[in-house]
Amino acid sequence: MKNILTNHQSNHKKDHHYQKARKEGFRARSAYKLLDIQKRYNIFKRAFYILDLGSAPGSWLQVAKEFAEHNIIRYNDQFYHRDHYKILGVDIKKISSIENVDFLLMDFTNPDFPNMVQSYFQNKIDLIISDASINKIGNKFSDHLNQINLCYNILDIVKIHLKVRGVLVLKTFQGSDFKKLFSKIKTEFKLLKAYKPKSSKKKSNEIYLIGLQKK
Repeated sequence: MKNILTNHQSNHKKDHHYQKARKEGFRARSAYKLLDIQKRYNIFKRAFYILDLGSAPGSWLQVAKEFAEHNIIRYNDQFYHRDHYKILGVDIKKISSIENVDFLLMDFTNPDFPNMVQSYFQNKIDLIISDASINKIGNKFSDHLNQINLCYNILDIVKIHLKVRGVLVLKTFQGSDFKKLFSKIKTEFKLLKAYKPKSSKKKSNEIYLIGLQKK
């Protein structure tokens, strides 16, 4: 077992996106999944208030901060814009601090969480992103259903806090209940896309739902 773990860790460190993340200062290779989604769907357009659910170790928060800072300058016009940004990450795991980004150490399925989000933003949110994943037990069917249930919990948050025309990025797993989840989320958005970023590992069954223009 020790040799297997060592080989796995060695392969991970040889991974192209892992090496690139280290070089470019991102905390995890998952940053490139979000950047890939941004490149394809322009999810950060005019995004100033951003909520990241399941944000540890913080790579998506790093990406969000870069775009939010850029948006302050880029979208200083007569249309929707702000002179500041607010980014809130939440996770049950601690993360190292990121300047001008706030973090909440808690379970976002906690009944108190919606009130805390409202207190923080004091307004509707432009963009909700989630790379949150359940703790896999190794049973693909059970893991799939548990992840789907987590997505429904996130959808409840989206219904309350995401603004009209807002954007959602949500990780889920492909499987028997995927179509049902897709149909449910689709009722909340004018456009919903399923997308597997190039940096996702081929053997992974993860897929991302991108909801554009919340109704």
